[in-house]
Amino acid sequence: MDKRLTFNEDVENYDKWRPTYCDKLFQDIMAHAQIEQDNKAIEIGIGTGQATRPFLETGCELTAIELGTGLAEYSRLKFREFENFTVCNTTFEEFECPDNSIDLIYSATAFHWIPEEVSYPKVLKLLKNDGTLALFWNRPFVARENDELHQHIQAIYQKYRPSNTKIIEHDTARYNNISKTIQAYGFRDVVFKLYHLTRSFSSTDYIALLNTYSDHRTMPSITKERFETEIKEAIIKFGDVLNVYDTIDLYLARK
Repeated sequence: MDKRLTFNEDVENYDKWRPTYCDKLFQDIMAHAQIEQDNKAIEIGIGTGQATRPFLETGCELTAIELGTGLAEYSRLKFREFENFTVCNTTFEEFECPDNSIDLIYSATAFHWIPEEVSYPKVLKLLKNDGTLALFWNRPFVARENDELHQHIQAIYQKYRPSNTKIIEHDTARYNNISKTIQAYGFRDVVFKLYHLTRSFSSTDYIALLNTYSDHRTMPSITKERFETEIKEAIIKFGDVLNVYDTIDLYLARK
């Protein structure tokens, strides 16, 4: 099964627990792209629209691309009051649009699902000259050296998911690699920015959040049940509150 389709299995849970993005991030994108009512924008991988409303409110003509049928329909209904909004239930690879016709193309925690040898050249082809590419990812962390609960949570992750690549919170190599990749495909004036948010979860809510991630949903059922039980018990033991620290990396570039 294509892991991208796991997001389509529980749309309402996804919409409830996946994070939105900070106002400053949207302000920085708008300032860079100078998006106005007569402009055209594309969102790649809308999900349930965590990064959509600020762009719709500019009045620009926004086309959202979404592979999941349930997610596409959910977002279509969620933003039905906006006449400047269209959802295409397809992949970005199969999406058709005139070349040199788009002012802004952006993607929120989704662009990595598309092979880069396809994604970047196609974006470059669709954008107008001086058009903006905006890519951003929210990466949540539950690791803090001075926090016993977070240490315990990390131990549980290592027990049940030892083969997972360890995510680095302040990953300079990642930031440099993405910036260089964008440049390598012909974009210019690459700008990189970081943002930080904190969210708090009860044990039940954190398990609901975990179930919005493809690697968690595809765990073997018995392993997944044991993993969730230990995570929940740990959070309850420490007052039933777990803080999650979000790091959001943004990349802006021009054609």
